[in-house]
Amino acid sequence: MPDQDLTKAAQCGEPSYIWRSGQQRRLALILKAAGDRTAGRWLDNGCGIGVYVSHLSPHVGEVAGLEYDFNRALTARRHNQKIVNAPGEHLPFAPQTFMVILSHEVLEHVFNDRQAVCEMVRVLQPGGRIILFCPNRGYPFETHGVYWRGKYHFGNIPLVNYLPRCWRDRLAPHVRVYMPRTIKRIFDGLPVRWLECRVIFGAYDNIIARYPRAGKILRSLLQFLERTPLQIFGLSIFGVLQKET
Repeated sequence: MPDQDLTKAAQCGEPSYIWRSGQQRRLALILKAAGDRTAGRWLDNGCGIGVYVSHLSPHVGEVAGLEYDFNRALTARRHNQKIVNAPGEHLPFAPQTFMVILSHEVLEHVFNDRQAVCEMVRVLQPGGRIILFCPNRGYPFETHGVYWRGKYHFGNIPLVNYLPRCWRDRLAPHVRVYMPRTIKRIFDGLPVRWLECRVIFGAYDNIIARYPRAGKILRSLLQFLERTPLQIFGLSIFGVLQKET
């Protein structure tokens, strides 16, 4: 992969390209979190190549996508014309446009996460909901790789997120990581209230593809831990917020 592609992958993240059980599980979480708001207007804020836009479309009234990277936005437009190319810190929509906003593993990549959440709240209708996923610092691996000696090194790098923040951020300057209390802090002072904030594990589809029986046992075990204090070691923070009326 050319160096410029590696840099983009590190700084912007890699979008969902295929649909597997992990994405299907998250779709179910998203629709459940929306409650009776599925018939409203939705925004997939940071839609990548539009995979979630396509899979949400049969279930919701109308869904648009916003993507910062031009080429990814262009790819998404081949399947859905309601794709906008713009940064999350400057959403090109009028106030109170959307009933539900999905932010799926995006906040960690934007230039200014506080400004990005302020923009989401601005374009959200009163009573509408923000549904977000973002990386959990308690997960034992940094899934975005590290920057070392002038190069990005990809893969699941163990224990990086357990280092002191100054060291961790030198190894992974291209991506933020959160804890439940720190993601909540970003929304301080905004007219929203938290309905849910918890940590979830992944679906481990790659492991299951190689070791089906062992992988499925591992997935069942880890997803069971979501109901225990050991959820702190999960892959992602899952949050649902509602705008005050």
